[in-house]
Amino acid sequence: MKSSYCLGFSSPAAFIGVNIGTSLSDMPDPTQVVALLKSQQIRHVRLFDADRAMLLALANTGIHVTVSVPNDQLLGIGQSNSTATNWISRNVLAYVPATNITAIAVGSEVLTTLPNAAPVLVSAMSFIHSALVASNLGSHIKVSTPHSSSIILDPFPPSQAFFNRSWEPVMVPLLKFLQSTDSYLMLNVYPYYDYMKASGAISLDYALFRPLLPTKEATDLNTLLHYTNVFDAVVDAAYFATSYLNFTNIPIVVTESGWPSKGDSSEPDATLDNANTYNSNLIRHILNNTGTPKHPGIAVSTFIYELYNEDLRPGPVSEKNWGLFDGNGVPVYILRLTGSGTVLANDTTNQTYCVAREGADKKMLQAALDWACGPGKVDCSPLLQGQPCYEPDTVASHASYAFDAYYHRMAMGEGTCNFNGVAMITTTDPSHASCIFSGSAGRNGTITNTTAVAPSTNSTVSGGHSRSLCRKDFYGHSLVLLLGFVLWTAACL
Repeated sequence: MKSSYCLGFSSPAAFIGVNIGTSLSDMPDPTQVVALLKSQQIRHVRLFDADRAMLLALANTGIHVTVSVPNDQLLGIGQSNSTATNWISRNVLAYVPATNITAIAVGSEVLTTLPNAAPVLVSAMSFIHSALVASNLGSHIKVSTPHSSSIILDPFPPSQAFFNRSWEPVMVPLLKFLQSTDSYLMLNVYPYYDYMKASGAISLDYALFRPLLPTKEATDLNTLLHYTNVFDAVVDAAYFATSYLNFTNIPIVVTESGWPSKGDSSEPDATLDNANTYNSNLIRHILNNTGTPKHPGIAVSTFIYELYNEDLRPGPVSEKNWGLFDGNGVPVYILRLTGSGTVLANDTTNQTYCVAREGADKKMLQAALDWACGPGKVDCSPLLQGQPCYEPDTVASHASYAFDAYYHRMAMGEGTCNFNGVAMITTTDPSHASCIFSGSAGRNGTITNTTAVAPSTNSTVSGGHSRSLCRKDFYGHSLVLLLGFVLWTAACL
């Protein structure tokens, strides 16, 4: 089986990126989003549209940006070369090279969420690519389309995987396009949903990348490859499915993967600890360039779903709680990434706070406090009499709370803890009693962001992105998939 380990493409170092959804009641403005990206050293982002304000804020940062053609624009672009050319002119040429747009996702999970547009999907991708070529950007900006992993039937064991045959008239020309343009297959991989629908056939440890005893690993009896986690098994299933259609040199980029940190009573494993465990282990796994059992050492770059919790998303509680951060820029949980580089290393070892400088002029402190609670848009209600941070009732104490709230809201960006010289940065947590400062492990989450950004003419409402319909496509999966996994694990464990 050695020949199955070789791909005909080079493998650059893997990266971790993030998806940026916008269904937040307190959505930060684009400059705040970029400040957070910089503070977390995130160098790759995926947008669910091509929002003008966001693309302008990303200019001159060097951050690699994937923009998206929303599903509701797909039919028009797929039926008209000129429409595609106009889209590229408005949403790409207007921003490059200052904004480092490196990929375009044409639609999202089209085959499973918008099947009526499937016949024009490849033509839409081709028209978009042709417009890029005409602008000498064809080699710099890749064109692809994200797929739900549910288009893969019988994914366990991976060597038996194949795409839903009803989609072969689309998948074959799509894979030809990706191959001819040196692009990659975009795949959304959610071990959380695989675990949920398996009804006990998949262990939680296997879904979360936790270490397994050799006897608990899953072995593909056709290839004798050993699998220690669901993520690798799904990615390899996609590799095998493309091989089944005689395509062996198309790399995979995972455009969405994550774990919810909160769920309702029917989602007991959507917890902070499980979300932390999954994303921390995923990041380490990707950045170690481990690859998969089928293609060891071949990068599987991955975008975590997602940067922010989106409280406005419909559906169960879990739908609103996939984010790494709250809208105020404070981590939902502290990722366990010691020794894994700097990306998303939002741990507390380097936690800083912004407080009033000792001996600062009281009038200047008061003026800075007034600014923070006014134009700075910090929620200063905890400073009112009877509230947790009212005591001690001093200008310095109140200013420290407001300064720190603003500082963390701006993602601790350079120059955001100055306030005309009356503020300073400290590593000592200034929280006291029930008054919890922003960035503290016991944060109270009282900062709000009332800055509203008017949607641009080319953006969609609240990032109407691919995780629509609450992933019902996973739960509508064939019973064959579950039976296949049960039989596989029964044979291997």
